[in-house]
Parts: sequence; structure tokens; C-alpha cells
Amino acid sequence: MLSIRHFMQDDAEVLKKHFYPDMTAADIRKLISEWEACTHQGKYFEMFAVVSGGRVVGCASVMERSKSVVSLGAEIINSERQKGFACGAIEMLMEQVSNKGYRVILDQVRTDNIASIRLHEKLGFETDDYVYSNRREREVMLFLKLL
Repeated sequence: MLSIRHFMQDDAEVLKKHFYPDMTAADIRKLISEWEACTHQGKYFEMFAVVSGGRVVGCASVMERSKSVVSLGAEIINSERQKGFACGAIEMLMEQVSNKGYRVILDQVRTDNIASIRLHEKLGFETDDYVYSNRREREVMLFLKLL
């Protein structure tokens, strides 16, 4: 069964191994503590562990863009991909943010991230197929979904 939950201090080693190999375990534990505030730069933000069978298989986040708009994201551990975990996690996040009163999801997806593009299409997101350069000078497309 798939679920999402907040990261706990005990998850630091999993995060180090799969997502933050260049950080120390102490720095990751500090990051987990910062996530507990559920804010980033004065806006709503939450980071979740994606859990299947009692094991962390990825992470997922919600970032407020405005009072009615959020961005969602999921990253699954390489060995756990193509099992529906990202789709399930995003569906759970969509329900959660809808219950919090958000009405629009606006995600940036890199044009070379075919898996994410397919996931957004599967979940009913729309795009105008226009390619933008983000602040890291990467080519992205915007995907939009009304809740």
C-alpha cells in the first residue's frame, strides 16, 4: 500500500543514499527539521516521504506559488521507478491541496524528462507545448491542472 508522510529523523540515511549524497547526515537531519515548519521563503511548503511496504521509495513536495496555485513534485528512487509510485503520490497530493483550498496546480517539467511529461498527461494536466527557459537555463514546459 502506498502512502505519504512527513520525513522523520530516522530517514536521514535513506535521503543521503538516494537524494543528497553530497550532504552529511547531520545536515540532512537539519533539513528534515526545517521541513517540519511547512514553509519556505514565507510560503506554504511540505516535503513528504513516499512509502510502500513500510519503506521509503521516494519523496514528494508541495510548494505554494500564490493563494490558489501550487506546484507538486515527486522523485522516486531509481530502483523503484515504473511501479506507479509517482502517480499515486501526486494523486494524494492533489487531494490534499484541494482540501486546503488550492485550485490550480502549475508544474514545470523539463523537456527531456519524458517520464514526467507522460505522468502529467496521464493525470490530466494540460500544456500549451511552449518551451521556456527556467532560471537554471533548462528548457521546460508548463503543465496546468484545475482542481
